[in-house]
Amino acid sequence: MKDDGRPLFLQIAEQIEASVIDGSLPEEGQVPSTNELAAFHRINPATAAKGVNQLVADGVLYKRRGIGMFVSTGARTRLLERRREEFAKQYVAPLLAEARRLGMDAEQIKKMIDVWGDDE
Repeated sequence: MKDDGRPLFLQIAEQIEASVIDGSLPEEGQVPSTNELAAFHRINPATAAKGVNQLVADGVLYKRRGIGMFVSTGARTRLLERRREEFAKQYVAPLLAEARRLGMDAEQIKKMIDVWGDDE
């Protein structure tokens, strides 16, 4: 785990979320156990469990008693929707606020995105 100032359990949860979004952990697929996560990241199993339990509370994962944790049906869609909302708040809203300060209209912003998007 990288030390970016965020709690380790959040980093574990975000890593699992990223795997659900990119498809490496498919819906109804089994998630590594808390002991496996703890051993891999060299952290306390309780810390790994806290990250997993956060995802259970969020409806991303569910537990099959005696078997393990699994990705919930619809989890990828819900995660994508949440991430898109976060993206809009973090990036789009400030971009629009600055564009308004500069007197730009929607068409100018779209043209700018088209130009910069062609660089890929």
